[in-house]
Amino acid sequence: MFLRNDPGIELAGGTAGRSLARPVSIPAARPTLDRWRAQADRIDWVPDLGADIGSRDWWRGLATLSALLAATWVVSPGFDNPIVGVQPAPITGAAWDETRAQGIAPLAWGSDTGRRMAANDLVAPLREAPERPVIELAATLGDGDHFDQALQRAGVGRRDAAEAARLVAQTTSLGDIPSGTRIALTLGRRPSKTVARPLEKLALRARFDLAVSIDRAGQGLAMTRQPIAIDHTPLRIQGLVGSSLYRSARAAGAPAKVVEGYIKALATRLSIGSDVRAADSFDLVVERERAATGETRLGNLVLAGLDRARGKLQLVRFNDGQGEQWFDAAGQTQRRGFMGMPVAGRVTSTYGLRMHPLLGFMRMHKGMDIGAPYGAPIYAAIDGAVAFAGRSGGYGNFVKLAHQGGLATGYGHMSRIVVRGGQRVRQGQVIGYVGSTGMSTGPHLHWEVWRNGAAINPRSISFNSVATLTGAKLRAFKARLAGYLTVAPGR
Repeated sequence: MFLRNDPGIELAGGTAGRSLARPVSIPAARPTLDRWRAQADRIDWVPDLGADIGSRDWWRGLATLSALLAATWVVSPGFDNPIVGVQPAPITGAAWDETRAQGIAPLAWGSDTGRRMAANDLVAPLREAPERPVIELAATLGDGDHFDQALQRAGVGRRDAAEAARLVAQTTSLGDIPSGTRIALTLGRRPSKTVARPLEKLALRARFDLAVSIDRAGQGLAMTRQPIAIDHTPLRIQGLVGSSLYRSARAAGAPAKVVEGYIKALATRLSIGSDVRAADSFDLVVERERAATGETRLGNLVLAGLDRARGKLQLVRFNDGQGEQWFDAAGQTQRRGFMGMPVAGRVTSTYGLRMHPLLGFMRMHKGMDIGAPYGAPIYAAIDGAVAFAGRSGGYGNFVKLAHQGGLATGYGHMSRIVVRGGQRVRQGQVIGYVGSTGMSTGPHLHWEVWRNGAAINPRSISFNSVATLTGAKLRAFKARLAGYLTVAPGR
């Protein structure tokens, strides 16, 4: 037995020779629901009634609008008949108290769940909220701030702020209190809201080694000083130079400014790029203050050392009376600089060939003329000794100073000389006054400089001088150096 579904194929069974196939009739095609739905979707039932007025689509939209209005009119209860809604029964009794306790207002007042905070009928509202009896707050000094003004901004009365500033000024200058200092304040109860709260207590760190507190005593304020023990043991940092002296010193714990000062100190005696090797060891000693309360404050670099294969270099910051300088272990320092102008005035003639104003021909001018008022003071350009002081031909009243390194300076045409031969003079010391003596056309200073006896341009020379400590200064220097070298590194 076999069965086929293809059209025109007979269905065969167990009887041979008989055909069981029957002709099938197919109905004619007709519009389906999907076809009507697709045609309806292509129709715009709600066109814009403001466009294409009078068109077929416009009339269709007007018909749609009319049908919707008519349907609304039919199903509406009427304009004068209200719509009946369901109204819940009012909450009363214990249910009302429970509902009010679970409201959002108690949560806004700080409750965790809203319970036990809602006001009941026994609570009487206050006209105004009561003030706290005591307020604790803090004020911070700003950059360039005034102490009393900072207190007033925090709420302290003008009189109490002025009195507190006066008491603190007895311990330290108010301008020396660093910005960022925190002032703890306690303000007490006031009789009314129209006046400031009284200052009950004030506490601050007036100095690194002193804390002060101010408390109210009767109608006034009383201050208590609280000294803080300070340990002045300096900080010593050592390590290998490695690939970078700056990075190695920073990695060892030295602040950036200290490392910069260390490199500048070494640069006065050697070349950082060529004379410092990776195997060398650096040695820094920095001023340090450690308070008993735990704070630490670092100061200036006081020792700059470098241990090299060719020997040790140790430079110590020391004040020899002319300011702080870097002295080596032998107590010597080098000063570098340029000569300063010996008189306040303007240059009227420079170094070189010129037409002589009196002789009338070209002549080498071996110095510099500086025009200045008659009687203006003349200063020594650098330290030296008076080699000559007196009358000297065309120079008139003339002073010659001898300096280190084969240098000498001369000052001519003075009106008056105030130094004598053999006298030691310092840079900036008055040696005479401007005049017009000798071969001169008016009051001015002729300034001349010699190196090893040959005249040179005064404005083109720089000088290096070596100063050596002696006597009591040298002993104080040696004691300071020994004290620095006894400091254990890393403490």
